[in-house]
Amino acid sequence: MDVEKGLVERPRLWPVLLSCVAAFVTIVAFSFLAVAVVRSLYPDLPERAALEGLPGLLAGSIASSAAFVLTALIASGSAAPTALRLAPGRETGRTLLLMVAGMLALGQTLDSLTVLAGLAQQGNMVMIRQALAQAVGPDLFLAVLIVGVLAGTAEEIFFRGYMQTRLVQRLPRGVGVFVTSFCFGVFHLDWLHGLLALVLGLYLGWITELTGSALPAVVCHVVNNALFTILTASWGAVDGFAINVWLGAAGAVVFVGTVLCLRAASTSPAESAWLMSVALRVWKRRRR
Repeated sequence: MDVEKGLVERPRLWPVLLSCVAAFVTIVAFSFLAVAVVRSLYPDLPERAALEGLPGLLAGSIASSAAFVLTALIASGSAAPTALRLAPGRETGRTLLLMVAGMLALGQTLDSLTVLAGLAQQGNMVMIRQALAQAVGPDLFLAVLIVGVLAGTAEEIFFRGYMQTRLVQRLPRGVGVFVTSFCFGVFHLDWLHGLLALVLGLYLGWITELTGSALPAVVCHVVNNALFTILTASWGAVDGFAINVWLGAAGAVVFVGTVLCLRAASTSPAESAWLMSVALRVWKRRRR
């Protein structure tokens, strides 16, 4: 019923695009507040060390997460899970594991390509890695909660849960996924980090449409961010050329394999019949 309703109703584009502007303005406002809090908590630290270190990263993540969730709730006009596609979809335990594996494999491939292209020391990822390198013990646990769970969930609520849901109701599905992923990349405010986020966003958008729910994207994003935080804090970046060739190749193979498996699972006879029945009901309603 929710899918059928989404196919019939075609929301306007301008509120969705306006929500991006509102989210950006809110992030800036909340970030200024976060800076003031960090400066008050660490008055003895040099300003740059406080803001670019772990306290600044955590405070900034909380600020942006709060801004994303608040904007999504206001823009959607409802806190109901179905309004943001946060109800379970057509995913199963097996397909969810495949989606997570695909996310991790794609992330590793992109990381390895960045190293092989000589870009590992460029962009704001360098600052993020340096900040996470300071996380040990309770600080690491806090970083996993904030950078992994909180930030990953908040970004998916806004981009896949709110934005993409509205865009694919108005635009062709592929266009809606791409526009959402492009905005997702732009919000990272760095060309390299933004490009990596764009590619990851395309995958997250694809699995959202595949299942009809943003929950798998939330799980994939959270697991990816949490593992990145733990591995970066514990071992740092993997910089060797040869090992990145192998890791990149292995990640690409695993990613392609998981995508093929997910596509095969999504075209099962039962699901095809279900989609056909939904399309038939919508067609009959429009004929009336």
